Amino acid sequence: MFVSQEAAPHAIPRNQGIDLLRGLSILLVVMHHVGLRIPLKAGALASFVPKRVLNALIYNGYEAVFVFFVISGFLITSHSLKRWAGLAGIDAGAFYARRFARIVPCLVLLVVVLAVLHLAGAGDYVITRPGQSLTRAIIAVFGLHLNWYEGRTGYLPGGWDVLWSLSIEEVFYLGFPLLCLALRSERLLIGTLVLLALSLPATRAVLENNEIWQEKAYLPGMAAIATGVIAALIATRWRPPHPWIAPVLLAIGSVGLTAVLFVEGLLWPWLGNGVMLLLTFSAACLVIGMEWRETEDPSRGIPGTGWLRSLGRLSYEVYLTHMFVVFAVVGWFRASGGDLYYGFLWYVPAVLLSWALGALIAHAYSIPCDRWLRRRLTRGSTRVSRRTEVALP
Repeated sequence: MFVSQEAAPHAIPRNQGIDLLRGLSILLVVMHHVGLRIPLKAGALASFVPKRVLNALIYNGYEAVFVFFVISGFLITSHSLKRWAGLAGIDAGAFYARRFARIVPCLVLLVVVLAVLHLAGAGDYVITRPGQSLTRAIIAVFGLHLNWYEGRTGYLPGGWDVLWSLSIEEVFYLGFPLLCLALRSERLLIGTLVLLALSLPATRAVLENNEIWQEKAYLPGMAAIATGVIAALIATRWRPPHPWIAPVLLAIGSVGLTAVLFVEGLLWPWLGNGVMLLLTFSAACLVIGMEWRETEDPSRGIPGTGWLRSLGRLSYEVYLTHMFVVFAVVGWFRASGGDLYYGFLWYVPAVLLSWALGALIAHAYSIPCDRWLRRRLTRGSTRVSRRTEVALP
């Protein structure tokens, strides 16, 4: 999921709006995992904050993942277009090398730590469900089918479970360069991706007999990523003839996203699985509008949101490691007496510590590893111009 950067967080020219959207997405994921264990509806906030608002804060982690799928498709496609001028000329080897350098170091570290905790018998990390095992979970992670494994055997412990989205995203990107090279036409590519993007309601609907697999199946997630790819092609290949088009797109996207987050329950009887299509369409409108606005008038971002943009830039590291913080904070909460009335206070340290751990991992480990691997894995690539390589190392 939150691997939408093709390079390390420091290396890519920033779009402040997209960073903000990424930050909101990872914030909702962290809040969701805390909220499942420390619900807000039994606390002090419930006496004056509408239930719908509380639910929007803690029960939209899954929706946040799909927003990030759209962002991922958008960012990786737009960076590929800048690097190779067009998707028909994409260098598959260099593309895979960059993905490997960005993803694998953190993933290996996470799996090693989770395996050690399982073998040590740490309660929140032990794989105990019948039909599951440590060896099989590791194979599922690196075989990019942990989502399918959970669909067959049930949920894994939280630290493992977050990796379901990574399986979807990386399977998509294994095939993406090959599809671009095979079609060699952006029109054909867009047509194929539009069909995939529009299939989202149908591919979810046919899986209703398995709730876990419906949430984590390949095709619905890939449909969201395809929406992001289409958005990048639109934003890059077409410039709006009027300056008001970008603000209108931002307004449409904001209204759609807000509707899904706050009144999804009211929309579901009317739209069914089409709610997820509304979500991905709204996210696409937002990223296109943000890209056009940034191109025409680069901004420094909304004042007071720097912390959220920082969270967005660190989203991959935060996503992979935040369950360590969630389990620790929840354990601390329970040890202190577990008073749900003041449970909302525990969300603050959960978010701050998740950000701090993600920042530590990024700057001490994943960024240096990414740099080192990139220098070695892309050294022989001759299809990237010096000018582009300086802008997008």
